Amino acid sequence: MNDSSWGAPPQAGYWGPSDQGPVQGAAPAGPAYDAHDAQQTRPMPIVPDVPAHGGDQDDDRGAARLSGPLFRDDTPQTASYGTPSHNQPSPQEPMPSAHQPAPAPQKKSAGRDLGAAIGVGVGLGAVIIASLFIVKAVFVGVIAVAVVVGLWELTSRLEERKGIKAPLVPLAIGGAAMVVAGYVRGAEGAWVAMALTALAVLVWRMTEPPEGYLKDVTAGVFAAFYVPFLATFVAMILTADDGPRRVLTFLLLTVVSDTGAYAVGWRFGKHKLAPRISPGKTREGLVGAVTFAMAAGALCMQFLIDDGSWWQGLILGLAVAASATLGDLGESMIKRDLGIKDMGTLLPGHGGIMDRLDSLLPTAPVVWLLLVIFVGSG
Repeated sequence: MNDSSWGAPPQAGYWGPSDQGPVQGAAPAGPAYDAHDAQQTRPMPIVPDVPAHGGDQDDDRGAARLSGPLFRDDTPQTASYGTPSHNQPSPQEPMPSAHQPAPAPQKKSAGRDLGAAIGVGVGLGAVIIASLFIVKAVFVGVIAVAVVVGLWELTSRLEERKGIKAPLVPLAIGGAAMVVAGYVRGAEGAWVAMALTALAVLVWRMTEPPEGYLKDVTAGVFAAFYVPFLATFVAMILTADDGPRRVLTFLLLTVVSDTGAYAVGWRFGKHKLAPRISPGKTREGLVGAVTFAMAAGALCMQFLIDDGSWWQGLILGLAVAASATLGDLGESMIKRDLGIKDMGTLLPGHGGIMDRLDSLLPTAPVVWLLLVIFVGSG
């Protein structure tokens, strides 16, 4: 999930010349300027150094900067002059005018293309629901495809940004096999497939020069655990008699948590949750995620899950909001380390597959475990 989904709007930093013109008392420009005029003017204030614009890592990167008019009592006091000849003000620095209207306040931006995001979300939802309630095996195939694409995005970004070459072929084959093994043989099958996939990564990388072997296989084992192994718990949820409704509950709670965080954070978000990791996430957004997820959890456990109770749904919703938030922060940490905004561009308005799986992956084992505790494995 993109950082903008938690709602704190980007704040403007000071990245260049001021748009408010020269300060009062600055020396006039042009050829008519002479020594007499210079004696009647005050010296130009010193402009503090401003850090260069950073990498494109977040929609709201300005929230983490402390330069420029970031706070309400900070106003720019200087203007840059800047053509090489005649000392004329640049076109970007218009002279102030008494008749010039004040600039209109900027509207709060959601930080993403909502039209594209909603369209893609509805399309993905239709595919998931259709495969989930028609034939379970088809949905297992959907999980496997998402895993393979997610692994491709993750390994591609690791190679592009860090020069880490995690072997994709054994990861893709082992990841798909892991999902199927979890569906057919349960947790035992998932663990065996995970171990074999890690071994395949170690052996596959031996066909290349030894330089970088350790970091490549370490990244490969991490990718095997992070994407396919966690996704295997979705397939394990599906094996219950009411498996499709359990998976639907898992998906609904995660999406509702994301939606609650986005809606409340965008409207009321003021206090940063983890500014060093993801400046767009706010404490108000977290409250929205918990509130929405607990309400949805109570309804889902009462009406969708066999032998479920509303109070169990409150606990389930709280756990989902917590795990989904940690999943968002975890992937934000990875992307910040890689210096990227999104893992991919496959889904317009969303980013890549991994940008949609970030909260789902760590939530899957949490939901599987709590459902087993509350109503059994089915």
